[in-house]
Amino acid sequence: MAGGSNKGERKPSKGQQRRAARLAAVQGLYELALSGRRVDDLVHDFSGRGGTALLEAEQGSEADEDLYVDLLRGVARRKDDIQAIVSDAVGEGGRAFSQLDLLMQAILMAATYELIARSDIDPPLTINEYVEVTHAFFAGREPSLVNGVLDRIAHDLRSEDLDQTGGSATRKTS
Repeated sequence: MAGGSNKGERKPSKGQQRRAARLAAVQGLYELALSGRRVDDLVHDFSGRGGTALLEAEQGSEADEDLYVDLLRGVARRKDDIQAIVSDAVGEGGRAFSQLDLLMQAILMAATYELIARSDIDPPLTINEYVEVTHAFFAGREPSLVNGVLDRIAHDLRSEDLDQTGGSATRKTS
């Protein structure tokens, strides 16, 4: 299968590419948890399919490959630290990290890494994006859980950035 987009198609915006990268990274982290494959194998597969996120009812959506690689490698490199941060935040809500679905764990781990390592991205944007990623996989209360957990983490890790953006990192979810 050839990668890239057709010349007649409009190139997705940077925001759309980043959203696709986040979705692909969550899929990759989920696959890592299930299969035990190596991160480098997933990066190679991603590049081999033209740097696209695999979406239902579509062939794929062009993703920001640099963000995808950063998320996958960053989570793998800092897994224990990130899991401890997520576990503390999830525990505040009366849940245990280990009881979360593997896909929920992947979403929260990717988002937490982004909050830790990507100071170029505002925390409210990160939270909103991962709530949207959660909506791609879940139709229940999971997006609200992600919103609440990431809000706690953002306030712990990046409160100075939240003060500059108006204080709250959350948005209402349905």
